[in-house]
Amino acid sequence: MCNRYTPPKELEIEREWHVGNRNPLRWWDEVLFPRGQGAFIRRAKDDAGYSRELVVGQWGLIPWFAKEPKLKYPTNNARSEELADKASYKHPWARGQRCIIPAADFDEPNWQSGKNVWWRFRRADARPWGLAGLWNTWTDKATGEVHESYTMLTINADAHPLMNRMHKPDPKLAADQQDKRSVIPIEPGDYDLWLAGTQAEAQALLRVAPVELFDAGPVVA
Repeated sequence: MCNRYTPPKELEIEREWHVGNRNPLRWWDEVLFPRGQGAFIRRAKDDAGYSRELVVGQWGLIPWFAKEPKLKYPTNNARSEELADKASYKHPWARGQRCIIPAADFDEPNWQSGKNVWWRFRRADARPWGLAGLWNTWTDKATGEVHESYTMLTINADAHPLMNRMHKPDPKLAADQQDKRSVIPIEPGDYDLWLAGTQAEAQALLRVAPVELFDAGPVVA
């Protein structure tokens, strides 16, 4: 799972996803933690055809049944294997409410030394990450206020030579049964397929990135 990432600058987002000219200046947190305000890219809601739009919302998806926007349980990460069944995510997944979460880098804890050492993950090609996510729009019935929100998808990485080194291992479980998690990068050539393709096409993109795509190492203070 991921609980901390850095979004790119607005100019970088405009250059990578070609969304800037259609959107006013937006504000989001410089470093994202759960329930912070972050940028995400989705298929434009008011376009009968296809275009992208940049949206700012809460990192932590607010499901339709929520009573308040600040939930008491975490929804910033969603297991991709559970999207069709999990109450919080099954409706956005069924409706194709997929988004791309821009990230300059993200951090994960490495416990190989016996203590938490934060590692930072960038792309080896120096482009920003476009991480797979789902979005939802929720309206507060008491105030009428509209809240945009999103969640970051994860996938099992027990067999991945890099991502399986992250997170604290469970000593009661075998190495191949830890359920270590990884975020899911969407490659540039697949942006439109992820945002506007069929559910089957999107499902095929839910995979761990090859190790050579990562530029990773301990965070330097």
